[in-house]
Amino acid sequence: MQFHHNGYVSADPRVQPVAGAGINRPTELPEEMDVLIVGTGPAGIIAAAQLSQFPDVHTRIIDRRPGRLEIGQADGIQSRTVETFQAFGFAERITSEAYVIKETTFWNPDPQNPEHIIRTDRTADDPTGISEFPHLVVNQARVIDYFAEYAHNAPTRIAPDFGWDFQELVVEHGHDYPVKATLLGCGEENQGIQRVVRAKYVVGADGARSNVRRSIGAKLSGDKANHAWGVMDTLAITDFPDVRTKCAIHSQAGSILLIPREGGQLFRLYVDLGEVPEDDNGKVRQTPLEEIIERATTILKPYSLEVKDVAWHSVYEVGHRLADRFDDVLLEEDGQIEPRVFITGDACHTHSAKAGQGMNVSMQDGFNLAWKLGYVLSGLAPADLLRTYSAERKLIAQDLIDFDKQWSSIMAATPETLQGQEGAAEFYVRTAEFPAGFMTEYAPSGLTAQRIHQSLAAGYPIGKRFKSASVMRVADANPKHLGHHHRADGRYRIYVFADQAEVGAPGKVANLAQWLLESNDSPIGRFTPKGADLDALFDVKVIYQQDYTSINVNDAPKIFRPNCGEFGLIDYEKIYTTLDSSNIFEERQISRDGAIVIVRPDMYVANVLPLDAFEEFAGFFDGTLMPQD
Repeated sequence: MQFHHNGYVSADPRVQPVAGAGINRPTELPEEMDVLIVGTGPAGIIAAAQLSQFPDVHTRIIDRRPGRLEIGQADGIQSRTVETFQAFGFAERITSEAYVIKETTFWNPDPQNPEHIIRTDRTADDPTGISEFPHLVVNQARVIDYFAEYAHNAPTRIAPDFGWDFQELVVEHGHDYPVKATLLGCGEENQGIQRVVRAKYVVGADGARSNVRRSIGAKLSGDKANHAWGVMDTLAITDFPDVRTKCAIHSQAGSILLIPREGGQLFRLYVDLGEVPEDDNGKVRQTPLEEIIERATTILKPYSLEVKDVAWHSVYEVGHRLADRFDDVLLEEDGQIEPRVFITGDACHTHSAKAGQGMNVSMQDGFNLAWKLGYVLSGLAPADLLRTYSAERKLIAQDLIDFDKQWSSIMAATPETLQGQEGAAEFYVRTAEFPAGFMTEYAPSGLTAQRIHQSLAAGYPIGKRFKSASVMRVADANPKHLGHHHRADGRYRIYVFADQAEVGAPGKVANLAQWLLESNDSPIGRFTPKGADLDALFDVKVIYQQDYTSINVNDAPKIFRPNCGEFGLIDYEKIYTTLDSSNIFEERQISRDGAIVIVRPDMYVANVLPLDAFEEFAGFFDGTLMPQD
């Protein structure tokens, strides 16, 4: 964390200096704003947190609730999401209060006594070491708290406007603030008051029954499985030995997915309520809590379950539905007009909760969209950048639904049905990378290049997230995870993996550094706002191959030692080299001849290039960024 570049800071460095829209920010919801976010759930709050880093963008986030969420439905935090928390600066803090999933055990009927269950398998949660971050369980409310804190401490000082219920919107093209939204007060002080506000863009993060989705005429389509589940967060006394381990349980009486919760005693049970008749018409959702507990007790035999308290419970029917579009542009108008309204999270994709994907995928929706809104509204990118949101995220949502259909069917199946087929344990191990959040792969586009030079850095597949690895920071001899410096500050990352030439010697790295710093074609000179720090838009780092004790940081080219802040101080955190114990070139299959790895603001690899590919480097950003006067 760097925070003294504009002068000595003695207070909490996480509280950034107020700037831009944060100066004299209206406490009351204004008539006009740049972005209106509807809903403070995971998708909405991460969008607000990312937009909080763009000082010129006035963002408001509303919610019909009177205040912060106290208990949330979602609780599973996949490793990819913890990586994202790291970018927002609170991964370590939230991990310390969360339950960490290390193993999953699988229980099935005892062949000697089928009415009882026995443990049949157990597997490590991350058997292949796909991430240095763990799989967590923590209440959704706490996730929202951390993002809200981040947004409030950011330069724009974003805070939710509670007690406003979104009713409808219309888009009036040609107006400076073309989206006209009607809101209805539902708080203590604004009950029944109707407000009309205008925004340049609206983000609908308002759940499965989204009024924003309805207002733009987008349709959810898909199927509803004929299976229902009761879910409850419980404090109970039990002799079930794996109550503090994630479990998939199949018995002759039904199935349970058991998820230990944070705090040491709380655990969640997803309890199979069986098939639902076609003419049920939602009656199953009225299943009393007592029946859910009774079913859970029967499934767990021969073990006992004495429920002492239930913090929250619900009943849901498994449904897999996907919106036909994620923005307000009609399919026949695609490419002709620019989107003004977007939907995220449950507003555009619904599925079961048992794969632990809803909150995680929703946050990636919000992250993907928000940095693009920030770029467009700050004048850094053309408006058509926003078309890529729906194009990228709709395919990911479809992949999620396809996966969840398989997992849900396995969890709902009887032991007899699964006989001779792939069971829960086998499927869980085979598909581990997907639920962990690492199978997302964006197709080639203006933002994501073709894999022409992929062989230069095979361990950084273009279109997939940047997978961190350990390196040595030369200036202070501190081993660091390279990807952990990728903050959610809206910047592109340019990682220069050097060839084997000596540091500072003439060669490809020296030529690249000179071109980046001096050429009129360099993206740094073309796209960095005038008067801003050299690394305001592109965070350029170098990773050498030599032993750190042989490197003098002053020999590295100036582009890797930029001056920053009011006093023009030198940034010493951009020069790295390999570790003896962990060589990033070997671990990530990077050519010893060097490579350039370009990473988007949302942490996905955008391109891999040779060190001397100046023309390709320059052309990659054409069309997606706007030259700065």
